[in-house]
Amino acid sequence: MANLTTTDAHFLDMAGKLAQDNVRQGLGGPFGAVIVDSGGQVVAAACNAVISTNDPTAHAEVQAIRSATSKLGRYDLTGLTIYASAEPCPMCMAAIYWARLARVVYSNTRQQTAAIGFDDAFFYDELLKQPHQRQLTCQHAPNPEAEAAFKLWADSNLPRY
Repeated sequence: MANLTTTDAHFLDMAGKLAQDNVRQGLGGPFGAVIVDSGGQVVAAACNAVISTNDPTAHAEVQAIRSATSKLGRYDLTGLTIYASAEPCPMCMAAIYWARLARVVYSNTRQQTAAIGFDDAFFYDELLKQPHQRQLTCQHAPNPEAEAAFKLWADSNLPRY
């Protein structure tokens, strides 16, 4: 990996060890994530908890983001780095973008993830398609109540994210 610092290697090791422990304990998939501030302090660390929680969104990166935002009391994680034991799936990448993390450093690739039976590639492919071309039925159905909610948001003074 190009430009890998000693600090990066340390936190990737941490994410990898979390992933190993998670598998040994039978709690979820072989995925760990660590969120670190610019001073090198761990803000949050988490493992995949899909199996133990029966929550398909309980990926390590999402769990770490939830922990970090709770700890810091804000939804914006600007300036922080997330270290992941594997390339984040599309859902996790979206969460990383929404959280405004500054950097993602990961170990195993999406190809390695596919080789052990995870179907992330399907999701990457599906998201590139137009909604009507996806295997999942997607139907656009305009609704005045939903449109009114957007108008309320647009007219509000709530913080934007």
